[in-house]
Amino acid sequence: MKNTFGTCVCVTIFGESHGSCIGAVIDGLSPGVKLDFDLINARMNARRAKGEVSTKRHEDDKIDFVSGVKNGFTTGTPLTMLIENKNVRSGDYSKTEFLARPGHADFSAQCKYHGFQDGRGGGHFSGRVTAALTAAGAVCECALINKNILIATHIANCAGVTDRVFSDYEAEIKSLVRKVFPVLDDEAGERMKAKIIKAKDNLDSVGGVLETAVIGMPAGVGEPWFDTLEGIISHAVFSVPGIKGIEFGAGFAVAGLFGSENNDEPVNKDGIVTHLTNNAGGINGGISNGMPVVFRCAVKPTPSIAKRQNTVNILTGENDIIEIQGRHDPAIIHRAAPVVTAVTAIAVCDMLSQRYGTDYFSVGGVGL
Repeated sequence: MKNTFGTCVCVTIFGESHGSCIGAVIDGLSPGVKLDFDLINARMNARRAKGEVSTKRHEDDKIDFVSGVKNGFTTGTPLTMLIENKNVRSGDYSKTEFLARPGHADFSAQCKYHGFQDGRGGGHFSGRVTAALTAAGAVCECALINKNILIATHIANCAGVTDRVFSDYEAEIKSLVRKVFPVLDDEAGERMKAKIIKAKDNLDSVGGVLETAVIGMPAGVGEPWFDTLEGIISHAVFSVPGIKGIEFGAGFAVAGLFGSENNDEPVNKDGIVTHLTNNAGGINGGISNGMPVVFRCAVKPTPSIAKRQNTVNILTGENDIIEIQGRHDPAIIHRAAPVVTAVTAIAVCDMLSQRYGTDYFSVGGVGL
């Protein structure tokens, strides 16, 4: 089972939804990275369930750093984090243990693991495991901030309600760190919440679109073919449960543009080459061009809904009916936002370490 991402900076995640703990190991991160525990806690808090728009399963998600950190700095050796599972109710799944939940990995997991998988709460496929991803990404984000590279994700659209787009990147990215419901327009956020609650009252769920921006990325990072910057970021983003599509810059809209409309014209401003527009999303030929790296990803509606649905018994192969019980999110998009930020940070850290060396993020380290 492949649970490791990265070439120079490698992240391995482990654990199950109802196991004793989940966790992550980061290997290859530079020594001497100062950890901002306030930032790490803010990212964990943003992913944590809260209020009517989230599941009633609440975990404190306290991170236990068991190796790789000393006096608040990374040591350069494997950094291991454990997060205890405390609020589990495995009995919620006993009645539907062998019924494949629509939209979940139950049937495909049965095909791959032949019944030996831990199916409680989705097991290793559960969104619960994203707490470990968020922790690992927050550590990587600390390394990036030391290089003045900032990342944030907001809800671009949810249940038909649209947020405004990024404009003042630095100020808006910094403001999103403090928000539990990550939108740029708070009034739009309230309308999104109302739509989520309405879906919940109808025993249903909603999805949406997230938009992520990375600023401060130096030009020249990425490879021209199989390890393009957008390819590696996409690889990481698709590890987040519920992500079903991704586009960079203008994305699919470029199909309806003329070349004269789509081309980003370079210009020299005070000795720095920039571009008048950013339809390419900060990447040309698979390589960063110095503009903000911007992408959007589609998040599906939460598959666990209380409506009666058709299914199959994975033991007998017979048709059946399922009514899913338990504690579930009517929308996962707001909790997925910090996870997308996290995996982006992991991918960018890895690409920068490949480009400039494994000491790039060290205090006084080499590189640009």
